[in-house]
Amino acid sequence: MTHHTRKLGSQGLEVGAIGLGCMGMSQSYGPADDGESIATLHRAVELGCNFFDTAEGYGPYANEELLGRAFRGRREEVVLATKFGFRFENGKQVGAETDSRPASIRRAVEGSLRRLQTEHIDLLYQHRLDRNVPIEDVAGTVGDLISEGKVRFFGLSEVGVATLRRAHAVHPVSALQSEYSLWERNLEPDVIPVLRELGIGLVPFCPLGRGFLAGGVRRAEDYPEGDTRRIDPRYQGANYDQNVAAARTVFDVAARVGAKPGQVALAWLLAKGDGIVPIPGTKRRAYLEENIAAALLHLDAADMAALDEALAAGTVAGNRYPDFVMATIDR
Repeated sequence: MTHHTRKLGSQGLEVGAIGLGCMGMSQSYGPADDGESIATLHRAVELGCNFFDTAEGYGPYANEELLGRAFRGRREEVVLATKFGFRFENGKQVGAETDSRPASIRRAVEGSLRRLQTEHIDLLYQHRLDRNVPIEDVAGTVGDLISEGKVRFFGLSEVGVATLRRAHAVHPVSALQSEYSLWERNLEPDVIPVLRELGIGLVPFCPLGRGFLAGGVRRAEDYPEGDTRRIDPRYQGANYDQNVAAARTVFDVAARVGAKPGQVALAWLLAKGDGIVPIPGTKRRAYLEENIAAALLHLDAADMAALDEALAAGTVAGNRYPDFVMATIDR
C-alpha cells in the first residue's frame, strides 16, 4: 500500500495516507504491552504506514524510548513526529504547565533525539501554545534547529488562526495537529480555510472520536480507574446517550459499503482534502490493519453528505475534554 502517500505542507514532507498515533502504547488507555506495541510498529512499516506520532510527554519519555527501540536499524524507513512544550520535574509532567522558552525547546529536542536513537526529528511540534513565549520565538528556535539539521519540519498542535499566521510568517509550518473527525468539527469554520490558504497540512488525532466512531464504547463509569474515558464529558450521562445515537449513521454507511465503522470515519477524513493525514491510535496489530485498509475505501457523494449531515457541528453532546484541559487550547 506504499503508493498511498500524501504531502503535509509545502516544504517537502511526504508520508503514508494514514499514520499511527503511539501515545496509547505508553499511557491513558490501560496497561502497556511493549511486545504487542513493537509488533504493531513493525507491522505498520510492512503495510506502508511510515508516519509515527509521539511526544516527550507520553509516558513521559517512555513512548519515545519505545519507538527508539522498535526502529533501531530501520530509521530510514520511518517518519518520526514528536512534540515539546509541557513542563516536567523529576520525570513527571507538571499539570498542564507549558514551557516553550528557546532554551527549553533545545533541551527537549536533545532528550527526544537521545530517546528516539536518531540524529534528526522529521516533524517537531509545539505540543500546546505557551502564552508566555511569543510564537515568533518558538518558530525562530525551531527554524534554527532545522538549519542545524536536528529537525526537518515544523508543526503546531491545537492552535488557532492568529497563532498559525504569526508562526508561519517566521518559519513555514508544515502541519497542524488537532482533533478533527466526524465527531469533532471545530476546525471547519476558521482553521481549515487558513490551512488551505497557507499550504499547511492537517494531522487529525482522535479521528475515531475516541472510540465512538469505531464501536464498542461504554459509559464513563464502566472504564477502570486511570482510564481517561472516565473523565471525558462525552462519555458521561445524557451526553453518552445522545452521542451513541449520533454515531448511528456511521454504522449504517459502514453496513452499506461493507466496511468497519472506523474505516468509514477515516475514509471521510481522507476525502476532506489531500493534505489530511489522520493518526488513529492503537497498540494492537488487528486494529492497525483495519485502520490502514481505510485508505482503500471510497465513499461516494451520497455517503459523504449523509455523514456530514448526521454529525454536523453541534450534534455531539459535551466538550471534547474536561474544562481544565480545554483551557490549554488556543482557539
